[in-house]
Amino acid sequence: MAERQEQAAPDAVMTRIGQVVMLHHAGDREEARQRLLGLWAEIGEDGDPLHRCTLAHYLADTQDDPADELAWDLRALTAAEELTDDRLAAHERALAVRALYPSLHLNLAADYVRLGHRDAARTHLRRAREASGSLADDGYGNGVRAAIGRLEARLRESPGDGGPGPRPPRQRP
Repeated sequence: MAERQEQAAPDAVMTRIGQVVMLHHAGDREEARQRLLGLWAEIGEDGDPLHRCTLAHYLADTQDDPADELAWDLRALTAAEELTDDRLAAHERALAVRALYPSLHLNLAADYVRLGHRDAARTHLRRAREASGSLADDGYGNGVRAAIGRLEARLRESPGDGGPGPRPPRQRP
């Protein structure tokens, strides 16, 4: 019974992350970055994979340097690979682990495009497309699939592995 109540209770770290994300969406990017970094310091490199995945994903959104954004997105993917469906089910907004991968790989592809590494971008875009079958047929799933399609078209239009391009929009897992 206590275990069931614990699972039903809100995840305080996820709540705090959500509050900081609202701050970021309201336009205070620097303050959001500092607060997210504070949370990252609290949970540490070995903390709960769901917390690390979520934090790293949103920390990537707050970066000014595309290389820093890539580093945080890689951390998010690494943490996602440690997640289990059971851990996600304990969170009130549970997702299947496999539903995270299309967005995570899409964001990595966009990072690599900005850094001018088209081949790496294509690799992650292919992984995003392959994983997109796990997405529901809803607004989120359709949005991720549409973003994959837009980035695929962009890469077809500029097939070279030239310099950095403009910042493609990011997707939220």
